[in-house]
Amino acid sequence: MLRRLSVLILSLWFATGLAQAQPKPTLTVYTYSSFSGKYGPGKVIKERFEATCNCELVWVTSEDAGSMVGRLRLEGDGTKADAVVGLDMNLAAEAKALGLFAPHGAAAKDLSLPIQWADDTFIPFDWGYYAFVYDANKLSNPPKSLKELVESPNGPKVVLQDPRTSAPGLGLLLWMRQVYGDKADEAWAQLKPRVVTFTKGWSEAYGLFLKGEADMVLSYTTSPAYHIVAEKKDNYKAAPFAEGHYLHVELAGMTRTTKQPELAKKFMDFILSDAFQSAIPDTNWMYPAKNPPSGSPTIFTGMIQPSKALLFTPEEVQQNRRAFTDGWLNATAR
Repeated sequence: MLRRLSVLILSLWFATGLAQAQPKPTLTVYTYSSFSGKYGPGKVIKERFEATCNCELVWVTSEDAGSMVGRLRLEGDGTKADAVVGLDMNLAAEAKALGLFAPHGAAAKDLSLPIQWADDTFIPFDWGYYAFVYDANKLSNPPKSLKELVESPNGPKVVLQDPRTSAPGLGLLLWMRQVYGDKADEAWAQLKPRVVTFTKGWSEAYGLFLKGEADMVLSYTTSPAYHIVAEKKDNYKAAPFAEGHYLHVELAGMTRTTKQPELAKKFMDFILSDAFQSAIPDTNWMYPAKNPPSGSPTIFTGMIQPSKALLFTPEEVQQNRRAFTDGWLNATAR
């Protein structure tokens, strides 16, 4: 009897050891660097999802949304991504055309976006408006419209992002087209002398602005909230423009090549949960795609509210992006 008990205990111990030795499944999620960086929402989202999935979430980063799409294009069916967080809606049609994404299957309803959403491939996780941010202690009379910014010969110097690699850069490219139409390339040539540089991504541009390299930087209407909440500074402002502001919606999707389809599907559902959405406002400094029952985040009270949302459809962007970019290149290379 004692021998049998000893064998039973040893067997249970051995089985437990084997169970503990089994590695947790890994979910590989591509995102952009500031999302998973020190001050982004990546850390808390990873912790919250891992608490529900008995898995490990691994972030793999690119500089920006444009770089992410480029990476996926190069990797093709060999991509290690199970899911992607941080696609730009302007690149949605282009990303979908890669043929790498599966239907998300999530219940994308009761969203807080300023537009209707109906897409079975991508789900939105946050949104905002592009804006030019300035330091009110240094710039007392900022431009009141995009045209004033562009057409004032002695206007403020700006630091911008490259539309080939950066979501904000592409956003401004489209914003210029919305305001200037076929005259956009002439507007770029007019603005070019006051552009300090075109950076690869948002982080580099904003860093240069904070160092005093430019009077204004292309960012978001919600960017001043970071300085107010995290730094107790209210001198950083977003300039309201009379023509309206270009809308920015960030998306997530799961790949059809994932080796963890159930886990990827669970992550898609998690994105619109309060656990994910509540992490967005004070870490990614954007509006959540789905507000909590209490309403819009109070940290954005006082942020400018654009008079008009400017937007091209993803299909229009896909059709015209090359021509718009070539026009920008020609205009800014002069």
